[in-house]
Amino acid sequence: MIPANTPILVTGAAGFIGSFVASRLARMGMTVAACDNFNDYYSTDLKHGRVNTLLAPHRISCEAVELADALQVNRLFERVRPAYVVHLAAQAGVRYSIKNPSAYVQSNLVAFANILEACRQFKPRHLVYASSSSVYGASQKAPFQESDRTDEPASFYAATKKANEALAHSYSHLFGVAATGLRFFTVYGPWGRPDMAYFSFAQKMLKSEAIPVFAQGELKRDFTYIDDIVEGIVRVLAKPAGATGSAAPHTVFNIGNHQPVRVLDFIAALEETLGVRAKIQFLPMQPGDVPITYADTSKLRDWVGFAPATPLSEGLLHFRDWLVNWMTNNKMN
Repeated sequence: MIPANTPILVTGAAGFIGSFVASRLARMGMTVAACDNFNDYYSTDLKHGRVNTLLAPHRISCEAVELADALQVNRLFERVRPAYVVHLAAQAGVRYSIKNPSAYVQSNLVAFANILEACRQFKPRHLVYASSSSVYGASQKAPFQESDRTDEPASFYAATKKANEALAHSYSHLFGVAATGLRFFTVYGPWGRPDMAYFSFAQKMLKSEAIPVFAQGELKRDFTYIDDIVEGIVRVLAKPAGATGSAAPHTVFNIGNHQPVRVLDFIAALEETLGVRAKIQFLPMQPGDVPITYADTSKLRDWVGFAPATPLSEGLLHFRDWLVNWMTNNKMN
């Protein structure tokens, strides 16, 4: 257990996962420092909505910080002196990485290197950072295990996440930085990202618009509910891997629902949840997409006694209730 009032830094705290993690840590009695660069990859109204709804009630202010600026990172760590760091800030999106790779270099590589260097200098007890299921590439071996090969990324986004794991391991090996990478699998839920399929599908369906479905809807995704992701993060945060012999204090875990769902079946579940029929526009498979994501979560369960298990039907109900309210309030059209 992490003692109450422990200072914890959460980066990307105006983001989907980061806002929920910061809120949860505050409810656990931690002293949470939060930051985000509030970029316009998607609606900043949504980011500020998360801050106002999820963070402000816990007296968490979310500071605007550009983590690709080493001086800003150093000042942040100097001020906060975090005992733990949850680094969730990143440029997300597989397809956008094809259009704008430079954004990923700055947010996912330069910024992450700055975080690692700050951890070397200020020595928090544990750095937990976001990796991604995308590191497994187009592997047909399922379920994905942490010991599988991850050296053939299918997108530039995936390559940056694999690079994060390699960089973190090097800092663990060289400087003893205790670090854990979490490979997230298709996270969904209230306050989610509008660029993700589940979110954009639901919005379009509620507005009677056609939804673009790639590869005849045969792709499979391991949809993981946000509350399960948060539970996994806080448990892992409290239990860093120790150095053993020549091994660095670094490890990675899958966090997924261990139950991949075919996209067409997912759309059917959305139809039932929303009470509307989808108008489908079939399109070819997109560059960077992979046929399946499927998490083996036995390593996570063995380490912290937990693995995600929220049924898709339950998670979609929570998402629907939030989305309908959000759209009704004309905050997202």
